Amino acid sequence: MSLAAQTLATPALAEGVAAFQARAYDRALAVFEPLAEAGDPEAQAWLGALYAGGTGVPASLTKAFGWYRRAAEQGHGPAATNVGAMLAMGQGVAQDRAEGARWLERAAESGDVMAAYNLATLLAKGDGLPADPVRAAALYRSAAEAGHYPSQARLGHLYAQGIGVERDRIEAFAWLSLAAGHGVGTALNALEEIIKEMSAEEKREGAARAQARRTEPGRIAPIPA
Repeated sequence: MSLAAQTLATPALAEGVAAFQARAYDRALAVFEPLAEAGDPEAQAWLGALYAGGTGVPASLTKAFGWYRRAAEQGHGPAATNVGAMLAMGQGVAQDRAEGARWLERAAESGDVMAAYNLATLLAKGDGLPADPVRAAALYRSAAEAGHYPSQARLGHLYAQGIGVERDRIEAFAWLSLAAGHGVGTALNALEEIIKEMSAEEKREGAARAQARRTEPGRIAPIPA
């Protein structure tokens, strides 16, 4: 797309987003569709989201995948996350966990926290690719540090159990506390268990680390369920 076309598309795209937020889905579709057909990756990702959720159009994971993939092939990180997740889960496309992992890898490298979380989950389970708990822990940590609560819970669990990392009650306490504070039930349960093993000094240190790591949540791409 030429620079001039990108410039012209920007206000139109903003109009589509505003229409979506106002729940004027027919108008949002009318804006996103021609832009997507013209090759705008952001519009393609939005159109994929409309089809994934059946918002303003009949729900179609197949069409959603197609639009997400077109955006992802142009380097759109959140769309690449959705492509990877849909391939891994077999939603809208034949299941292919190895190919899904490759897309998640690309998106994670661009800094998308949901991609890091999903790729870590595949690596932790050895689901469709060789298990790599060390890499899984590193990916969970990158997403946890960006404020992704489920990743904080998973990382805390790994520290509590010594999986992919050296067992560390203080680190487990810190990450589980952050996740539990945002309503992640599994984190609260795990936190209650790890507290039983900790001294008062360890709890104070864990609380201090948790406080130092509080951050706003990172942008999370919606993955169709």
